[in-house]
Amino acid sequence: MRDYFIRRLLLIPPTLIGVTLIAFFITRMVPGGPVERMMAQSQMLDMAGGNSSSGGDNVALSEDQLLELKKLYGLDKPWYVAYWPWLGKVMVGDFGTSFRYQEPVLDLIVERMPIAIYFGLVSAFISYLVCIPLGIFKALKHKTWLDNVTSAVVFGGYAVPGYALGALLVVFLCMRSDWFPKEGWPTEDFESLNFFEQISDLAHHTFLPMVCYVMGSFAFMTFMVKNHLMDNLAADYVRTAVAKGVSFRSAVVRHALRNSLIPIATTIGHLVSVVVAGSFLIEVIFDIDGVGLLGFTSILDRDYPVVLGILLLSALAMLVGNLLSDVCVALVDPRVKFS
Repeated sequence: MRDYFIRRLLLIPPTLIGVTLIAFFITRMVPGGPVERMMAQSQMLDMAGGNSSSGGDNVALSEDQLLELKKLYGLDKPWYVAYWPWLGKVMVGDFGTSFRYQEPVLDLIVERMPIAIYFGLVSAFISYLVCIPLGIFKALKHKTWLDNVTSAVVFGGYAVPGYALGALLVVFLCMRSDWFPKEGWPTEDFESLNFFEQISDLAHHTFLPMVCYVMGSFAFMTFMVKNHLMDNLAADYVRTAVAKGVSFRSAVVRHALRNSLIPIATTIGHLVSVVVAGSFLIEVIFDIDGVGLLGFTSILDRDYPVVLGILLLSALAMLVGNLLSDVCVALVDPRVKFS
């Protein structure tokens, strides 16, 4: 097992290099980079100022000026040449400076990380709190009307993407009904509120985004618990325990349920990635200033250092999360042997 995890750890650096190399190539090849966007914005401002009659000649740049701009943004070298200096800086913790915010990329990400951590941990807690009892209930009530109704509800929620559900909730519960805040998290005067008012404000702002966060994972986790519990209830060791006089409830709780919860450890990897990266579209819909919204706006603004920094941290979180999943499975299930 030790050799297996050492090999997995050694595979993380080349995987990250491959991911960032492809992303670096794409950022240099796509049209509409930061220089082009700056020129377009300058021309739009010039036209708005009433200078459109000049035909835009006053915003035309010479070759030397274009070269200076490209040097300013680090775009004057071919991508395969510029990648290695960027990678060398990343290895010492320097992710570069944002084109838009003119701040270190790592500071921008760390500043918004608490929001992603909050939503990731709370959504995981709610998912486990609801899905595990629901999966047990469905396994014990298999093929009853209660099982069928809950399955229809769970699959109905799973069929609706989180961002689509979020858009509907914003339209009907925020814009039309005004039951929940339309945007932002939390309110601007949050620091001036007392403790209980802050808790209420957080819950008010958290409810709708949290519904979108957890809806997609309900079906997967619920049916994972149900199916594994049903498999264990049909196993020989459970029937043997019942035949020896153990009550059915004890056989479920002490034997079948413990083995059925082992696969839950495989969800740790997804949890880590959500905690680090957040959710792009949900944060955009609800205007939550987290890592996801930062990544989305950076893509639109061609803020390549921020895009690459978030991509690198997301890929690292996914790889580490998958490794932690394997570790958790090996710890809780002695039958698992990695070779």
